[in-house]
Amino acid sequence: MTSIKDVAKAAGVSTATVSRVLAKNSPIKPETRDRVLKAISDLNYRPNLIARSLRVQKSAKIGLVVSDIRNPFFTAIGRAVEDAAYEQGYSVLMCNTDEDPDKEELYLNLLYDENVAGVIFSPTHQFDIHSQTYNQKMPFVVIDRAIESNDVDMVLLDNVAAAYEL
Repeated sequence: MTSIKDVAKAAGVSTATVSRVLAKNSPIKPETRDRVLKAISDLNYRPNLIARSLRVQKSAKIGLVVSDIRNPFFTAIGRAVEDAAYEQGYSVLMCNTDEDPDKEELYLNLLYDENVAGVIFSPTHQFDIHSQTYNQKMPFVVIDRAIESNDVDMVLLDNVAAAYEL
């Protein structure tokens, strides 16, 4: 795997210069930028996102945990979350629990281990936030189903009011 050091050596610049070219937020001489971009292309360099997430303590991934992806509501949510995440430079890791609390716990642990930037979560009916610590370790938003907690952000629909509007 090609490293940033390999790119810097091939372009005849420092690793800091390669980093600035990749970040696209620093003034770099056009000829230097072109040399770095050519080296990146020639070496098929891809930034190590795992190393980056460890360095900045955040990844460009969002977890989406839904209770049943076959439900058209969650399919639409998944699409909307992916579209919004993409526009902001994030990827979405989607997990389907099938209303299984064991799968729910497994996926929440997996997302925590992946160091995701946050989780959008539709809990199973058995979910107990007080027995979990996920929301203390990463940004956490509950959707669709209320849980008993004042410490968790929730986005809910008023299904009764919506039915009356039909």
